[in-house]
Amino acid sequence: MSLSPTAQQLQARLQEKLQPQALEVLDESHQHHGHAGANGTGFGSHFRVRITAQAFAGKSAVARHRLVYDALQDFMDQGLHALAIEAKTPQA
Repeated sequence: MSLSPTAQQLQARLQEKLQPQALEVLDESHQHHGHAGANGTGFGSHFRVRITAQAFAGKSAVARHRLVYDALQDFMDQGLHALAIEAKTPQA
């Protein structure tokens, strides 16, 4: 059985891969108790990511989300069930 990812692990990975100017990772798993994909522990399955990165410049919302998913793919394989992503570019 694999361990569920933590907000700190996701934050470190996104920092490494996308070098954001602003980043917030919230574990909202407790709000999804009993829902599909919930692991019964109240953490490690549902996250919200708020990220501002230059890497998103000129990219559509779908392409921005794909960059976040690609950076976190191995965590998805470990039980991360859902991501709510708010991806923005820095203000000029």
